[in-house]
Amino acid sequence: MNELQTRFERRAPEGSELPILITPSEAGEPLLSALPRLRAQIERHVATQGGVLLRGFEVPSLEAFREFAAAFGHPLLNYEFGSTPRTAVGGGVYTSTEYPAHQPIPLHNEQAYTREWPMKLWLHCVTAASEGGETPIADSRAVYRRMPAAIRERFAPGILYVRNYGDFDVPWQKVFNTESRAEVEAFCRRAGIRWEWKPDGELRTSQLCQAIEVHPVSGETVWFNQAHLFHVSNLQPEVRESLEELLGIENVPRNTYFADGSPIPDAIFDEVRAVLDAETVSFRWQEGDVLMLDNMLAAHARAPFKGARKVVVAMAEPHGNLDRF
Repeated sequence: MNELQTRFERRAPEGSELPILITPSEAGEPLLSALPRLRAQIERHVATQGGVLLRGFEVPSLEAFREFAAAFGHPLLNYEFGSTPRTAVGGGVYTSTEYPAHQPIPLHNEQAYTREWPMKLWLHCVTAASEGGETPIADSRAVYRRMPAAIRERFAPGILYVRNYGDFDVPWQKVFNTESRAEVEAFCRRAGIRWEWKPDGELRTSQLCQAIEVHPVSGETVWFNQAHLFHVSNLQPEVRESLEELLGIENVPRNTYFADGSPIPDAIFDEVRAVLDAETVSFRWQEGDVLMLDNMLAAHARAPFKGARKVVVAMAEPHGNLDRF
């Protein structure tokens, strides 16, 4: 088996090399044992192409995956101020987003709806779905370049994220990992998040975040937000209609606005999603695969699936822009 292959079965836009495929020098080579030999190669490709797929290596346990991710020099991060339900596996390893199998999760950069995020992601396929379940990815630099100039200009001042926690979304106690209002307020104060305790005891937060960012190492401009995921147009039409009728637009679980607080038309997100679709790279998981991404250079998603599927994730190397807005 070749040590490095740059071609494998995938769907990708013309000219894309994402992800670089790295395979073992011999069958059954343990991934941890191969790391000293491959580290420079992995880091180079992650820094330039945005991601590598390590395939064919022996990854005997979740602990071996955790040790591999932690070996790149940064402590693994806890999943704080999350937007979706996940389960902690242990030691900084989490299940991937626990979302209904029949629904897709659109392309996004991890925690780009906040002003602090991990720079590195590792995803490990423990069990591959019998059908579907891919983790599509996309080059965030290419997404930015393809995005219509008018949208880039309109989004440049930032995106306002509004969240209403409670019965229709993840409870604030799980998002902030606490039952204490005082701890929630302290977190929000430090992170530049506005908060409001509503009369029913539930929480509303709002935060102005980046839509476009500059990579701190390469200096490249990237499309870096989750505006299309949080906007009400991401809901199924019948669900959106019901929630708006029941709660009012100001109380839907989550929504996004222009930086000045004005509504973002659905048509803009039609264009955004078309760009993301055009830049999508997709490949089938194989059990044992490890995908390592630069979270600012590469977005990721999840395709619908059938059958059992288990993909776990680790995150490291925090970065942010708390001093900007």
